[in-house]
Amino acid sequence: MGFSFSFHKSFPIVLLVLLMGLCDASSSLKKTYIVHVAKSEMPESFEHHTLWYESSLQSASESAEMMYTYENAIHGNALPDSPLPLIYAGNATNATNGNLCMTGTLSPEMVAGKIVLCDRGMNARVQKGAVVKAAGGLGMVLSNTAANGEELVADTHLLPATAVGEKEGDAIKKYLFSDAKPTVKILFQGTKVGVEPSPVVAAFSSRGPNSITPQILKPDLIAPGVNILAGWSKAVGPTGLPVDERRVDFNIISGTSMSCPHVSGLAALIKSAHPEWSPAAIRSALMTTSYTAYKNGNKLQDSATGKPSTPFDHGSGHVDPVAALNPGLVYDLTVDDYLGFLCALNYTATEITALARRKFQCDAGKKYSVSDLNYPSFAVVFDTMGGVNTVKHTRSLTNVGPAGTYKASVTSDSKAVKITVDPEELSFKENEKKTFTVTFSSSGSKPQTVNEFGRLEWSNGKTIVGSPISISWD
Repeated sequence: MGFSFSFHKSFPIVLLVLLMGLCDASSSLKKTYIVHVAKSEMPESFEHHTLWYESSLQSASESAEMMYTYENAIHGNALPDSPLPLIYAGNATNATNGNLCMTGTLSPEMVAGKIVLCDRGMNARVQKGAVVKAAGGLGMVLSNTAANGEELVADTHLLPATAVGEKEGDAIKKYLFSDAKPTVKILFQGTKVGVEPSPVVAAFSSRGPNSITPQILKPDLIAPGVNILAGWSKAVGPTGLPVDERRVDFNIISGTSMSCPHVSGLAALIKSAHPEWSPAAIRSALMTTSYTAYKNGNKLQDSATGKPSTPFDHGSGHVDPVAALNPGLVYDLTVDDYLGFLCALNYTATEITALARRKFQCDAGKKYSVSDLNYPSFAVVFDTMGGVNTVKHTRSLTNVGPAGTYKASVTSDSKAVKITVDPEELSFKENEKKTFTVTFSSSGSKPQTVNEFGRLEWSNGKTIVGSPISISWD
């Protein structure tokens, strides 16, 4: 209902979904098609700020005072300069899940005065620090497990703490178990910028395919959502825990609540530059101008696997604010297009009328197809029961730039599917709309991989209008 009202009023909606699992069918938003944004990590690595804050404090400025408060919120009281005893949480507990530093699982007699190595998982990361502190620990090393890989997330812990990836965590455990008196010293070495590769797809980001309506590729795109410096309410402490009595103006936050305002702001930026554009045109501009590779040509990396990401991870790619202002061509949609889409999904007249806020009857003489929704991406699903299978997607492009000619090019990693575009060339006048059809023809043999990917680009030699392609066999 909210989407229907907003579209009628030309308000773009940005939808974020946080799915902790990495199952292939994790993106299951039933019949919700707005702007579905996954999360990326940007090139900052927060290791320590102390020296920088101390030099800033010499100016005694208001901003320096604010930053000093924030620095305390991150690191709390300083650790001694000398190394401290290190203990694995799993060896300081009688509980089977003690390695996770769950509430009440650590033995104060074994933890007091030491730095505790906790495994990530189950409870909140900041909660683990609170458990260590309550047991008398002086600091914490938070180790990723296989579920998190090498992705690191900054937190405002209640005690000095550092996060390490799975590989580093395993190396620390090997040392800890092999040394009779293991010690550790946490060194904070400032904020590093220009960390490569970046951005990368966050390990906890939502993933495709769309298990409810697989003919719509999700997510739409990715945007910054990990380790974002953001304003913070003083109603609660930076960890959000009841025991946290600290109050700060800024916090480091990760998740949907960070990637959402990035894309919402970009949508507002585009709307201000092009007030006549519809929400669908704005979404199209954001999607078709997103990038999928680094400047060196390598594909965007998925931090969950350490491998190149796919459209089921990054959608159309990572948002590019400047390029989105001048996309060249857009895949536009009207309210009636969405209502036709509901007809293709076999919604009843009563259901559609409730959403449309007006009477609407599906045309019994018209054949509605989910794949014909004028979306800036292509998701093709073949039947594995055998035989040559052909799927056609019809799309329309509207020129929002100067007159010109665009040529189509297709790349694909699928050897079992032939992809053709008709026509292969479109010449536009200003504000002109043209239609084309993409035909996907399967040889009938199912490949070893269930999902394959490709990309369609329209280019006039200067502007590239890109769309991801996913090919699946059910």
